[in-house]
Amino acid sequence: MSFRDFDLPKAQQDFGLSLDTNRSLFAAVVPVPISESLARFWADFQPLGLALITEKARSEFLAAPLLAEVWKRSDRQVALLSGVDLNVDASVGLNGTCDFLLCRSTNLYFISAPVLVAVEAKRDSIPDGLGQCAAEMVAAQRFNQKAGKPIDPIYGCVTTGANWKFLRLASQHLDIDIDEYSITQPNHILGVLMHCCGVTI
Repeated sequence: MSFRDFDLPKAQQDFGLSLDTNRSLFAAVVPVPISESLARFWADFQPLGLALITEKARSEFLAAPLLAEVWKRSDRQVALLSGVDLNVDASVGLNGTCDFLLCRSTNLYFISAPVLVAVEAKRDSIPDGLGQCAAEMVAAQRFNQKAGKPIDPIYGCVTTGANWKFLRLASQHLDIDIDEYSITQPNHILGVLMHCCGVTI
């Protein structure tokens, strides 16, 4: 059993989470304009990313460039890790590979606490990734606590590359943002990601 075995009801039950899906979590967050270099990249390659149908391709062409922008805009104080194993407690399924993690660290070689955001890429269904992302957030929460660097809240995101849905875990309360952001709103997505990472400009 691992992260991928969790749907949302199982994650809620197994980890005793209370759930709220009716709040706009980031309505007050100010959009952050993407860099000229990312705008140029997407002008050339976003149509390709949207046309490709695999999770890997969409994460490479659509999710990774925007997440890398957070690393760049944080003056490299927020590490972006891709395809890393987060093994916290295999006995309860808190183990497996995370598509992306954002950590408050300059270390790019392994996961360092505190983990700030877990990002799960799905090919075409946001709901299919919510339970897996929630489990990764619980694992990140416990990883941070074990490392003596607890933070509250922990954030998560499920993205198809084209659409982005954010989650927030505070103690055992899980909020799933009622809003969903489109890749056509990159400034809004970047603003939320930077807010989640505590990055200010």
